[in-house]
Amino acid sequence: MQTFVKGKRVGYWLSEKKIKKLSFQTFVDMCRKQGIEMIQLDLSQPIEKQGPFDVIIHKLTDHIVDADQNVTESLLLVQGVQDYIDAHPETVILDPLPAIRTLLDRCKSYKLIHKLEECMQDDRICSPPFMVLKSECGTETLEQLQKHGITFPFICKTQVAHGINSHEMAIIFSEEDLKDIKPPCVIQSFINHNAVLYKVFVVGEAYNVVQRPSIRNFPSGPTDRRAISFNSHHVSKPESSSDLTCRDNMEGQYGEPNKDVIQKISRRLRQALGISLFGIDIIINNQTGQHAVIDINAFPGYEGVPKFFDDLLSHITSVLQGQVSNGAACGHLRLNGIAQSPSVACGMHCGMLGNESSWFMDSEGIKKGPHQGLSCGGACMAPNFHQHGRSSLAAETSSQ
Repeated sequence: MQTFVKGKRVGYWLSEKKIKKLSFQTFVDMCRKQGIEMIQLDLSQPIEKQGPFDVIIHKLTDHIVDADQNVTESLLLVQGVQDYIDAHPETVILDPLPAIRTLLDRCKSYKLIHKLEECMQDDRICSPPFMVLKSECGTETLEQLQKHGITFPFICKTQVAHGINSHEMAIIFSEEDLKDIKPPCVIQSFINHNAVLYKVFVVGEAYNVVQRPSIRNFPSGPTDRRAISFNSHHVSKPESSSDLTCRDNMEGQYGEPNKDVIQKISRRLRQALGISLFGIDIIINNQTGQHAVIDINAFPGYEGVPKFFDDLLSHITSVLQGQVSNGAACGHLRLNGIAQSPSVACGMHCGMLGNESSWFMDSEGIKKGPHQGLSCGGACMAPNFHQHGRSSLAAETSSQ
């Protein structure tokens, strides 16, 4: 047992469904064996009376979505959490509520992805063009699509990236089916990717890449094919098999995702949002070989990640160690109330990040702000492809 974690207090709040699905009690027991005190938060009671806490882990996405829709109970619960955070800037929050709100809005998260792509200037990375449709399609819709660089086919998604409905999507192949689109929604260009999705599960500096089925290739340009509705959660299950995920028409480039690219994308998202627990959905353009981020998820299910609890314990230990070091040069620093990992802190102080700034989202889109993050074709693969890695800012920067 590492003595510096003994007696540290970690509060956590997950839905009962999430606790059971993750078997989170196993993680609680792991932490307690290390001397970390784990406290399940009761959001119906003042958090102040349940503290103090060195770290709080949460998945408040349901309540945040409801609060943004003015559901009274959720408004009070989320405000109670925010009040505690404001009163205790020394507590590390995994993850910050403003960052979660960005990830819950596909428009905001896609804008962020595009901005990060501009900052990275890496030809191996591309962002699918997108636009927000706020009203029924009319005579000007085709012009708007063209203005945003969107061509047929394209995908329609809900703007809210959480909840049952967030997985309901549609592929539109021609102008004829524009009338069937139900706004408000986000329209995103469809990129042929040989029916393979890579889910990147991030825990601090650690990440795992898991291959999942995805939508098959379709001809570019408008066709007479009727619109296809589907549930992305069902399509991308490990055992999913249907005509929609058929891989008979694979073509062009095909290969495993590039480790350096995955590290770079996950690092930049940690920089920009100050998040530690998130998932990135990545596809590889079968014509260019470029990596495209098509979605980002807050605190995903980590299915297919056997060492999730080990990685999470390691990350929390790193956070707690940083608190003990009390802001030593390469310790766990805090900027704007958000913890900075050792490699990030060193990188920022040593100028490794250059002149890039972190980015945050508000109601108007992306604004530039101070650093607030944790750090600004081959052969077919086997279905159980799995990759595990650990991102290091210092290592990446020295290799670029």
